[in-house]
Amino acid sequence: MLTDLPLEQLRTYRPEVPEPEDFDDFWSSTLVQARAAGAEATSVPAATPVTQVRVEDVTFPGFGGEPVRAWFVAPRSQERLPCVVEFLGYGGGRGLPHERLGYAASGFAHLVMDTRGQASTWGSGGGTPDPHGSGPAFPGVMTRGIESPQTYYYRRLVTDAVRAVDHVLTRPDVDPRRVAVAGTSQGGGLALAAGALHRDVAAVNADVPFLCHFERALAVTDAAPYAEITAYLAVHRNAAEQVFRTLSYVDGVTMARRITVPTMVSVALMDATCPPSTVFAAAHALPTPPQLEIYPFNDHEGGAQEQWLRTVAWLGGVLGA
Repeated sequence: MLTDLPLEQLRTYRPEVPEPEDFDDFWSSTLVQARAAGAEATSVPAATPVTQVRVEDVTFPGFGGEPVRAWFVAPRSQERLPCVVEFLGYGGGRGLPHERLGYAASGFAHLVMDTRGQASTWGSGGGTPDPHGSGPAFPGVMTRGIESPQTYYYRRLVTDAVRAVDHVLTRPDVDPRRVAVAGTSQGGGLALAAGALHRDVAAVNADVPFLCHFERALAVTDAAPYAEITAYLAVHRNAAEQVFRTLSYVDGVTMARRITVPTMVSVALMDATCPPSTVFAAAHALPTPPQLEIYPFNDHEGGAQEQWLRTVAWLGGVLGA
């Protein structure tokens, strides 16, 4: 069934989503610190039976210079290629290389970023720890370090996403003018963040994005992962003001206000995980209206493989691939 407002109301849904006054300074200083950490990336041939495309096992420095794993998959070409940097859904990791061949088979270089401290809920796993402690938190990562923007888990993960873009821009096989960020659910929220915080991103694709318009999400869905925050607040009854302040530093609506490049957003109207109104709030915050793909009869799977086909076609047009 429909999980949110009717489509005609969603098309005009532009809520007031407050942002912290020091939002830009917070992220600028965070990224300066991460880039100054001094660690270097490594990229070696991956142990895989895949031979018709090039597959490399990458480790690049993320938040605090900490190692983040990734796969780099690309056609065997002597030319500098357009590149898609992909971020993953909640609980997943980079998996195995043979699961990640679609973009390379379509002519793109492709970096698939592992997700620190996750990679154990679905898929084929990953290998990036999150070497940070936390105050009291509900199981999962949504409330890990939520008592402060400085200690919040998603400060680290968003920084990893921006640093993933930094990495591909240093590669001699990538055209630095044609780097896009993409992802679904949590990955879509990270794509919005990377598109907002990295000036060299050329295009953004955010499918059924998570991490948007938190107060609305908590009010209209009981589904995880948003429900982790609800459960935390049910115990920490006096923490709501601080929790929402922390979340405001990673909200996809605030990120979207800062994206100046072509953007595609998809939304599913029967999505019980990322309510459609939260996705429309982010889409409507973009300074330039996005390419908006609407799936009226789908839950959080959204457009799935149909949306991937639309994304590849759209990216090909935007990046000139």
